[in-house]
Amino acid sequence: MGSYYISIVIVVLSNVLYHIFQKSIPQQFNPFVSLIVTYITAIVFSLVLLPFCNSNFSISEHLKYSLWPSIALGFAIVGLEVGFLLAYRSGWDISIASVLSNISVAIFLIPVGLLIYKESFSKINFVGIIFCVVGLILVRK
Repeated sequence: MGSYYISIVIVVLSNVLYHIFQKSIPQQFNPFVSLIVTYITAIVFSLVLLPFCNSNFSISEHLKYSLWPSIALGFAIVGLEVGFLLAYRSGWDISIASVLSNISVAIFLIPVGLLIYKESFSKINFVGIIFCVVGLILVRK
């Protein structure tokens, strides 16, 4: 199956579980305490998995080369976590919030992919985006 497909399976499975667990956090639970528990768990899990990742660099070398993106990602993840938690607490359906956000993100990332990462864009991609936009309109009706 290869890492190409396995990686997407991991993303999809983790994303499904992410939304189920986010929706399951009790209303009275402080969102930032929830994040603290979540990230302590993520740190422990990452430390357990660290020896299984082959690398030619030491941890200090990794920190030297990837510190700013990792810090920026931390801010983005907190926004993502709190945003979904608040969306679910305010009444968003689990089936609608994830679809709406994922399609919107994909649409916003198109110019990023084209302009920054020099990705290609075909006519069939454009048709797919039109379907996504129509889907967003239909989902909100």
